Amino acid sequence: MEFEGKSIAGSDLPALIDELRLRRRAIKAASKQSVKARVALTNAQRAHVLAKTDNRCHICGGVISESTWHADHVFPHSSGGAHSVDNYLPAHAVCNSYRWDYTPEDYQLILKLGVWLKGEILRETSTGKQAAEKFVKKQVSVAKRRRPSFGPEA
Repeated sequence: MEFEGKSIAGSDLPALIDELRLRRRAIKAASKQSVKARVALTNAQRAHVLAKTDNRCHICGGVISESTWHADHVFPHSSGGAHSVDNYLPAHAVCNSYRWDYTPEDYQLILKLGVWLKGEILRETSTGKQAAEKFVKKQVSVAKRRRPSFGPEA
């Protein structure tokens, strides 16, 4: 596999992931001095942001139909990204929540790993079966920690 023009082996992957994490932390630490308070967008600004992608999530490409979409910073706020309409794109809440403040390199690697692992799960390999069991167990644990919603019942 190649990453940033360098050939890497499977045994190099943990070090690469750690290097990306350290880069992300360094960017975040360097920008902490210049991070400004968040400013809420007006309804007109939110409509402009949503229109930029024709009502589609800029992360997954899916149609945004709910009213609870996020105006996602293109250049992350945590890394000094501005609070201007030019620095926002629309995203599903779940897409934006999973992207966090990963760098593009980080996120591309995460997507590649996810697509590969999905194939392993579909092919029912031993790796796929083990990952599927651990993933489901983790999601059940996360669901138990979430607060119950108090909205209207179905």
